[in-house]
Amino acid sequence: MRSRVSRALVAAFWAAGATLALAEGVAAKPRVVLVLPFQSVTPGETDAWFGEGIAETLYLAAQTNPALLPIDRARVTQAQRAGGSDAPAAPAERLAVTLGRALRADSVFYGEYQRTQEGGVSIVPRLLDPAKGGEGQVLEALVGGADQLSETQADVILVYVKALRLGLKPEETQRMVAAAKPTTNGRAFEAYVKGRRAFLRGGQEGNEGAAELYSRAIEIDPTFAIAHYHLGLAHLALGNRWKASAQFRAAIQVDPSLPEPFKSLGDQFMASPRRLYDQAIEAYQRALNLRPHFAEAQVGLGDAKAAKGDHEGAIGHYQKALAFDPMNARVHFSLGKIYYNEKNLYYEAVAAYKKAIDLDPYFLDARMGLGEIYEEKGLYRDAIVEYRKVIEADPKHTGAHYNLALAYEKVDVKEAIAHWERYIELASQVPAEKEWVDVARQHLKKLREKEKAQ
Repeated sequence: MRSRVSRALVAAFWAAGATLALAEGVAAKPRVVLVLPFQSVTPGETDAWFGEGIAETLYLAAQTNPALLPIDRARVTQAQRAGGSDAPAAPAERLAVTLGRALRADSVFYGEYQRTQEGGVSIVPRLLDPAKGGEGQVLEALVGGADQLSETQADVILVYVKALRLGLKPEETQRMVAAAKPTTNGRAFEAYVKGRRAFLRGGQEGNEGAAELYSRAIEIDPTFAIAHYHLGLAHLALGNRWKASAQFRAAIQVDPSLPEPFKSLGDQFMASPRRLYDQAIEAYQRALNLRPHFAEAQVGLGDAKAAKGDHEGAIGHYQKALAFDPMNARVHFSLGKIYYNEKNLYYEAVAAYKKAIDLDPYFLDARMGLGEIYEEKGLYRDAIVEYRKVIEADPKHTGAHYNLALAYEKVDVKEAIAHWERYIELASQVPAEKEWVDVARQHLKKLREKEKAQ
């Protein structure tokens, strides 16, 4: 019976993939784009936030069109850390090739900019195919005066659209340019970009710094919708769910056409202990009404359907997500949860989690899920390997430290004690972890007593 269920699920999932892209009118393979911060060539400039701002607006613009698939900037940061650097010192082309190949990008957007003496800016975009390597193609330079900074920066996406010969309609390019101008206030934009930099750095300090900077951007420009949205994400990372929800709703109020806040509200409804799955479905659907190619909202919708027991419906949404984003690891992560939690299919779940990790080696939730399956099946050594990989990528990942300590309790008491101590040290600084820290202290006390008795 179990094998028949598995075959039905897998067959339904992959059979849909053969025709869905054509049925939906979606290009079979969108161009996967890595966007890197532009480098300053202005003598004496020490805080090149404007280059990060160019990358941020390129990312926002690229999201609006299904022909481009920008890699999430958090993944880019994680890949840089895995390569041993938070602030890349390598030459631009080498960094573009290395990260582009690691993240399986088809194209890399990067370049340099220079401030003019009059307060304006000169921007030189570059385009690189990481598979070919070598030097990037130098594209058309853009120059703008001090009163045209936001317009000049927003026009960079048009240079890439032209170079890639995407053949977009005028309304599509207009939508991209509009997305690349989230605010026309230079001081608000600077605070927002520095907030993004702090948030991508992560950790308690980074999240708190991001929240402060986003708040400053909103104070300067209350109509800055994307800053409201990212302030919500910062509050969520800090464990302030209600503040996060308020900011998502504020973003919608300021700009009802922005899909990201609806998707994040859907995520919050899914995480609610009250099981607000119908509300989540409505939120995800509203996000998709605004941006039909929003793959993450399709995954969320699939997760909501799965939570309600509609696994075939969930598979349909997961396949739609893959039509727009063939690199979407969350699809396979979600399938892994269905296989294991709902169908008790161990081997299929492991394969799904491994596929997610293959697509995105920095998808730590997938590694955590794989480790938890191993641990539940008594494969403690295998679980330890996965938890250690999570910690290698994120040394302050409290969940991995907690699970690692639990797994070591079964195989090495001394190691378990050391990891409980490390978890308590890290998690004691996070208010949302208080109850788990109390549990950890109980485990630690019992293990120390056990060690003394031996």
